[in-house]
Amino acid sequence: MNQMTSLSSLSRSPVSKKQAASVEFRNVTKRYGNVTAVDSVSFTIEPGQLVTLLGPSGCGKTTTLRMIAGLEMASEGQILIGGRDVTNLSAADRDVSMVFQSYALFPHMSVLENVAYGPTVQGISKKDANEMAMEKLEIIGLKGLEKRSPSELSGGQQQRVAVARALVLEPQVLLFDEPLSNLDAKLRRRVREDIRELQQSLNLTVAYVTHDQEEALAVSDHIIVMSNARIAQTGTPRELYEEPADLFVADFIGDANIISGEVLDEGGAVANVRIGGVDIQLPRRGVGRGPVKLAVRPDAIALDEGSAASGKLMGTVKKASYLGTQVEYEVESPIGELFVVQYGRKDPIAPGTPISVSFATQRGIAIIPGA
Repeated sequence: MNQMTSLSSLSRSPVSKKQAASVEFRNVTKRYGNVTAVDSVSFTIEPGQLVTLLGPSGCGKTTTLRMIAGLEMASEGQILIGGRDVTNLSAADRDVSMVFQSYALFPHMSVLENVAYGPTVQGISKKDANEMAMEKLEIIGLKGLEKRSPSELSGGQQQRVAVARALVLEPQVLLFDEPLSNLDAKLRRRVREDIRELQQSLNLTVAYVTHDQEEALAVSDHIIVMSNARIAQTGTPRELYEEPADLFVADFIGDANIISGEVLDEGGAVANVRIGGVDIQLPRRGVGRGPVKLAVRPDAIALDEGSAASGKLMGTVKKASYLGTQVEYEVESPIGELFVVQYGRKDPIAPGTPISVSFATQRGIAIIPGA
């Protein structure tokens, strides 16, 4: 694969940059007969932001994206792009561009012709359209393949052509439906970084659908987590990871140990929480005295070989997996089986080894309100 280039060349693009547009949903519902695919959803994507719709299959995220595009029409509610009501407008009347999960390439056109197609139909000269297309093909890593037909490319290469074809249009709103699903892991990381850099360089408003939590955390300004046709939580990647609103979000965003605890006091911003006989302090998050559920991230648990000490629990290593940059453990403990990640350790603690367990309360542990 060719070396991916810097995006600084985009400033020389012959297309004038459009003003980024906001996207707003006001109590939008989409029904298919008796099935409600999206249920009274409201959110705003601010101009120039990349917002990811994240959730498991069937949660309504792709239907929501298709309603932004005008490929599905809302059953109820209102959709605005750039402050303009587009609820009843067709896809052709909205200044949006979409990268589909399927490739949707023109089989009779070359790679270059596929990518240059949008600017050409907008009236841009063939020379300028081809220059714009070549810039995007180089960014996506397909320089040198521009004369091939889609049938001569691998599935991953075809997907990258589809990404380049949407990027070249520089629309008010750019939509991505699982755009990296056919790329290998290393290439997924590189292409998502380039999509993010391109979005920021051109100040594009982007709605991005994925079921991949790591991908969402890496590229997003904000994430909208959907579950069962509704919004479970909206926030920055850090807010969702560190302050999950409920058990679903805590379990869905990254790995988390869901364990039981007890809040020992009633007032104040900081709560005294007991976990299996160990007392720690955590942000209260509005809960009172009594039983609570906690989301404990795998790297917020420390393991030490040897006997238990004050503020620690005893446990036993059940399984250890060396993964290069980290070691992953399954640990048996009085509060249940724990998934633990240690970074920078070369020699894993052997299974069967007694260990003490402690918690890094400054990060990675959150009370789950209402759980």
